[in-house]
Amino acid sequence: MSKLNITVCMGSSCFARGNQENLAFIEEYIQKNGLNAEIDLEGMRCENNCAKGPNIYINGVEYNEVDIDKLKGILDRECEWINKTQSTP
Repeated sequence: MSKLNITVCMGSSCFARGNQENLAFIEEYIQKNGLNAEIDLEGMRCENNCAKGPNIYINGVEYNEVDIDKLKGILDRECEWINKTQSTP
């Protein structure tokens, strides 16, 4: 199975509006769940979609107005296949 690609907008608007906290949460989520090998995490420059920010992209799908609660739900859902794969003998 391919890796999960998470891209966090690092533009000043998204970063100030919550992506600084979202990035820290994603890093903690990856460490806590042992997902270093299954997730590629990277930052990106502003995509000029600031009005909908903070923005995060997961496998090319854009998520807008992301806060920690929304992010946790997204990560739990997106990482479900990883958890199933890891628990299969």
